[in-house]
Amino acid sequence: MTPGPSRVLLKLSGEALKGPEGAFSPDSLRRIAGEIAPLSSTQIAIVVGGGNVIRGARTEGFDRVEADTLGMLATVLNALALRTYLERAGRDVFVQSAIGTELTDSISPRDARKALAGGAIVVFAGGTGSPLVTTDTAAALRAVSIDADLLAKASNVPGVFDRDPAKDSNARRLSDVSFDEFLAARYGVMDQVAVEICREHRLPIEVFDFDRPGALRALTEGKRVGTRIGA
Repeated sequence: MTPGPSRVLLKLSGEALKGPEGAFSPDSLRRIAGEIAPLSSTQIAIVVGGGNVIRGARTEGFDRVEADTLGMLATVLNALALRTYLERAGRDVFVQSAIGTELTDSISPRDARKALAGGAIVVFAGGTGSPLVTTDTAAALRAVSIDADLLAKASNVPGVFDRDPAKDSNARRLSDVSFDEFLAARYGVMDQVAVEICREHRLPIEVFDFDRPGALRALTEGKRVGTRIGA
């Protein structure tokens, strides 16, 4: 087992916040906070998506730019909701947003690094601040900007598979995939642009099942819990 990363950027989907109650589930938020808040020995930053509210390009009735703009606003709502539950779990939390609001701070990698070093959790909202860009790409950019050691892509599947496991019961989970292999195969579990950014900056990615209790803790302890995408 290798030493755990000292600073992790967790990419969390908006769908993780959903539940039977709707877009914001108290049970889901408590579970998420319960997985993240105890990890005081690892510096944690988070980029949260907005898919529990609106799905951007998959949303009917809006053009892509309008839908993405609404999606960026949705990530601010999610960041504020997540902050509430993380604070209830005893952590200091700062929210920075690429979209200016009176409820959040502006994006500042320097301030984020200071807050992380001081023991706080930083939640990045607003995506990149521009439409037509995924929150996966925002996660890669924020991870590089704060000098993260690992981008942890929280998913509802246990990693990258050689075939779609929903369509092929013989699909095999891959333990390791190089950046070049991932980009050539065009695996759908993570945005290609995000992977390109991580490749350029030699930032490893771990795709893992966040629904598995303790998976994030294991990852911060240096254990392999999903598929590692790297050089």
